[in-house]
Amino acid sequence: MKALVQGVADRIWEAVRDDRTTRAGRYLEGKTAGGDAEFPVDVLAEQVAWDYLKASGTSLAVYTESEGLRVIGDDPHYVLVIDPIDGTRGAAADLEMACVSVAAARYGPAPTIGDIEYAVLKEVKTGHWMYADIHSDGIDSGGYPDPVPSVGRAEDPERMFWSLEFNGHPARLMLDAYGHLVDASANRGGVYVFNSASFSISRIITGQMDAYVDIGNRLLRDHPETEADFRRVGHGSILHLFPYDIAASVFLAERAGVVITDAYGAPLGDTLLLEIGPENQRSCIAACTPRLHAALLSAIRW
Repeated sequence: MKALVQGVADRIWEAVRDDRTTRAGRYLEGKTAGGDAEFPVDVLAEQVAWDYLKASGTSLAVYTESEGLRVIGDDPHYVLVIDPIDGTRGAAADLEMACVSVAAARYGPAPTIGDIEYAVLKEVKTGHWMYADIHSDGIDSGGYPDPVPSVGRAEDPERMFWSLEFNGHPARLMLDAYGHLVDASANRGGVYVFNSASFSISRIITGQMDAYVDIGNRLLRDHPETEADFRRVGHGSILHLFPYDIAASVFLAERAGVVITDAYGAPLGDTLLLEIGPENQRSCIAACTPRLHAALLSAIRW
């Protein structure tokens, strides 16, 4: 399974790398099963992932962003949850903030993030990767100039380097909730919008970022009257964190010692891997230290 998880990530990366200069990557192809915009580079990545896994001769279930759940063979023991490109817009623009995300869990009626046994993130731009499984301690990695993990020690929100989410999130609601944190940290720290949960969380593991915040799903749960706003910017869909967005990165972050929860401070382990409806979408607050995580939970204007 380790070889399969790493192999499909490598194959997706190779295909996207080789096709980067020839494909009109910025133009919409359609919509994913969850309603997010789909770009040509997504279609390419989905297809090569499926072709690779079919050719592997392994019986397994496969869940991908665009196609949902499909089964290869008669008796799958594992399900691979794949976001072929988490950070499509970054990949389409040939920027760094995009990852291939692959996680594997035992296949059953209702597998969760807590059931994940293997996980890999591979950066689309650089080919750098990080991998972990339940059979060994720590994280394996390749390509990074410094050791991984290398989690920071920031505790002060005014000095944090952090990323936040706007795709499918009404800007006014987001700024009402944490605009004061943006004001406080933009000069003495740094504020970034990567539009990739996997890349954002992985930057905390590498020590480049201190925190990641995606609070849309909590705002919707706390304030159901905001649903129309979320659907307006999602072009009819609710676009919060899908399980495939964070499956691999949550497993790796927990292994690295990152404090990562939903926006209520609860663990993400009970998130169903194969359900993408709004009731199973998630929020996320991740931070390099418990004190910074607690400060973010208390400072956001829920």
